[in-house]
Amino acid sequence: MKIIGYARVSTTGQKLDRQLGALRAEDCDTIYREKASAKSIKGRPELERAIDALGINDVFVIAEWDRVTRSMMDGIQIIQQVADRGATVKVLDKPWLDLTTPMGKGILAFLSALAEDERQRIVRRANDGRQAAKAAGVKFGPKGKLSEHQKRLARERKLTGEAHSEIAKDLGVSRSTISRL
Repeated sequence: MKIIGYARVSTTGQKLDRQLGALRAEDCDTIYREKASAKSIKGRPELERAIDALGINDVFVIAEWDRVTRSMMDGIQIIQQVADRGATVKVLDKPWLDLTTPMGKGILAFLSALAEDERQRIVRRANDGRQAAKAAGVKFGPKGKLSEHQKRLARERKLTGEAHSEIAKDLGVSRSTISRL
């Protein structure tokens, strides 16, 4: 069993000392550290490396929860990534997020249920929005390559027997686009 720690601060002017001290006190085998903003959930390569280093029965120790995540969904996703690797999470500043304990495992189940419910609500709202847009006449999919005027001209030229490839060349589209008209 490995104990892998992770510490992050937002700016180069901030210090990791407090977090590193807490992680060392937990006897972490490896500590990944990062100085990067987490406004975006992207751009945390050391976090990804730390999670990738986890194996079955390993523990991912986080000194401060708010240093790792910016939203509930992001946090649940991180916990899920760790769980998918067969490891557990222990958050030092949030004892109720010590998922190495039975109580922590219950919290994980609860958070997972919340995340699933949120995902279902997002999908339902998106589907409702699409249906409303369709009812309002909104067309989905990529914009056509030809304007209505160009389509009319292409059809007229096709009726005169002109080759599809010649029409396509003049209009700057593929031959198959003209064929589909």
